[in-house]
This record gives sequence, structure tokens and C-alpha cells, in this order.
Amino acid sequence: MTKVVILVTSDIIADQRIHRTASTLHKQGFTVTVVGRRLKTTPKKIRKEYSTTLLRIPFSKGPAFYACFNIQALFYLLFHRYNLIHANDLDTLLASRIASKLLNKPIIYDSHELFTEIPELIDRPRKRNFWSRLERRLTKGLKHCSTVSDGVSLEFKNRYNIDFKVIRNLPFRKSCIEEQSVKDNKTIIYQGALNIGRGLEKLVDAMTLLPNYKLIIVGTGPIQNGLKHKIEFNKLTKRVILYGRVEHEHLHRITCEAQLGVSIEEDMGLNYHYALPNKIFDYIQAGIPVLASNLPEMAKIISNYKVGITIDPNCTSQQLATAIESMLTNTNDMDTWHQNTKRAAEELCWEAEQEKLLSLIQKALT
Repeated sequence: MTKVVILVTSDIIADQRIHRTASTLHKQGFTVTVVGRRLKTTPKKIRKEYSTTLLRIPFSKGPAFYACFNIQALFYLLFHRYNLIHANDLDTLLASRIASKLLNKPIIYDSHELFTEIPELIDRPRKRNFWSRLERRLTKGLKHCSTVSDGVSLEFKNRYNIDFKVIRNLPFRKSCIEEQSVKDNKTIIYQGALNIGRGLEKLVDAMTLLPNYKLIIVGTGPIQNGLKHKIEFNKLTKRVILYGRVEHEHLHRITCEAQLGVSIEEDMGLNYHYALPNKIFDYIQAGIPVLASNLPEMAKIISNYKVGITIDPNCTSQQLATAIESMLTNTNDMDTWHQNTKRAAEELCWEAEQEKLLSLIQKALT
């Protein structure tokens, strides 16, 4: 039986792309092991249809974390049997390439973003140059690569002359389990990482101008404590709810309770410029209209499927509040967008996208 090792540094409990990849391969008869890291919030027992191995890393971030993870991951890869390495993002690629070369194992590199263009590196030239040099060296000679959007794929092609197959981060096909009447409470939802450049601070500020609305924020990240303080300072604790981390099995139910989903990435570097966040597709699967940044990949989905509107990625909190209220009070447009999400959900689902992954896997194994 063909064995696949999936390497990842993200939270495997909340990372839907990893879960979909592993589940799809398991259902196709592969033996799958996801090798990740154990976080403080990770349950002692993880119940998945595929195997998981969690490494205990004494550091949570920075160079020491990446070094420790790759050393431990390399030892795992050297002393376990498998047929294929599936490396997710640049921070897992060093161990994957060394093991691949030493053991002559095929490798797939799945880049979920333009790592060297994330906001956290843009103003840190020395760190950015380090990761850029590492990326150039580690991607050299790779034959089987994938990424999340056309824009990111084109950027990789221009930089390294490597073809990255586009496999969008689409959710499994779902039906919204809530009746439309439940959505009458005027609830807005944001789901995803709580990072800088996601428009979250101005989204919270916008809620001070929207006294009749409620905001649900699902996710964790570096700016979580800052958001909590802002919510408390503005006396919004009853209307802005920080859910924290939610397992993907329960996220859909929460999303279905909202009327509107927001994805307000700011235009901070090429990573966000070409972003195609999975939350947009989660909103569509939940049957709720979308307010998203007017950036190329997101705007393409909103325009093609007519499931909401776009806004300037560098909008003010006042402009954001105006857009939200305009959408939620326009009954005719909301009904149209809601109906359009049903049609879009049939196409924008993992069941239609997974064939691209399976094709890439087969090419890597032959």
C-alpha cells in the first residue's frame, strides 16, 4: 500500500487544507500520516481517519522553532517507511528535500502562500532575504508543486521558472443546516487567522458604528490579545465575540448562523495581493453573501459568481461600516446574493477540486 507523509507546522486541528488533503488520500486507499507539532491547545487524542504524529518543539516561533522542527522532521523521515513526501509551505521544505535526496523519495511541495511576501517579513529585510535565498535554493529542481491561486502560481513561475499547479483551498460540499429565519439577528462573521493585515482592527472599530449588529470572530493568532483589549476598551464585549480556535467539524454550523461573511485583507505585499482565502468559500458553502477586499483573486470570485461585493482593501472603519450596513439593509440584493451562493457552492467545493490533487500525486509517484 502506498504511504504518504504530510509535513506541516500549522495547527492540524484547525487547518482545513491539511485535513482535506489527508482525508482525500485516505479515501483513495493511501496510508497517510500527518507529521506536525503539538501545541498547548492540541487535544491529547486526535480522532482522524488518518494517522497523526505530533512533534514536541520547545520553541513556538522564530529561528529556533524552525530549526528544531526541521531537525525532528528529518529524523522522522529518515527512520520511517513511506513512498511520498508532501511538504506544506516553505518552513517544512528543508527537511523534506534533504530526506528526499538521501532516500531518493519523490516530493510534492504545496505552498499555501507567498511566504517571503507575508506582512511579518516585509519590513524585516534581513529575515526576508534569508527566506528568499532559502526558497530559491530549496525549490530548485522541484517537479511537482502546487499552490492556492493563479496569481501566486504566476509569481512562482516568474521567480523560479517552476510550474505550480493551482489547487484552490475549497471546502467539502455542505448544506446550510440553519433555516434562513435564524439569520435575522444581523450577525457578521470573520473566520481565519488573527494576523496583521486582515482588517480585523478596523472591523472591530466599525462595530462601534453599527450598534444593531453582532460580530463573530473565529480563529487565533498573534493579534488576538490586542483585539480583545480593543473590544473591551470600546465596550463591545456583548456584540463582538471572540470564539478562539474551532475545529473544522464545528466551524460550518457557526458560519451558518451569520448573515454576512467578511474577508478584508489589506494590500500589504504580494502574499495578500494574490490571496484567495478559504474563508470566502466557507461563507459560500454556508449560503451567506461575502464582503471581500477588491484584490485580484478575491474580486474574481465575487464578480464571476455574484455572491457579494468588494471594497477597497485599505478602506477606513467608517467605509467598512457603511458597506456592511448597506449590504445588510438591501433585502433584494441580499436575497440575490444568497441564491447565487447556492449555485456557486456546487462548483466551488473540494469534491470538484480534489481531482487536481490526485493527478499531481499520481505524477509524483510515477
